Amino acid sequence: MTTRVWLTALPLVAVGWIGTLALVMRVAGAPAALVILPPEGFVAGLPKGVAVVSSGPLSVTLRGGDDLVATLYQLGAPLVLPAGLTGCLPQRG
Repeated sequence: MTTRVWLTALPLVAVGWIGTLALVMRVAGAPAALVILPPEGFVAGLPKGVAVVSSGPLSVTLRGGDDLVATLYQLGAPLVLPAGLTGCLPQRG
């Protein structure tokens, strides 16, 4: 019974945490933005003033102006999370 509760609770907590981070990024922003699973050609379509800080096989970290989050969602980013804050996981450059 306890294993069943954990197997149910952990995915719900993970989804809740990611949703909270996405909401915080949308409302308050962060020094950088982490785009999870960017679509094909995403980086090539970035406007002037948006810089790629680092990238990995499943994500890209970007810096830009105050409207960065809205711009990334308009370009097709499926999920934008905060990056560059204390406690954020580093990515290779």
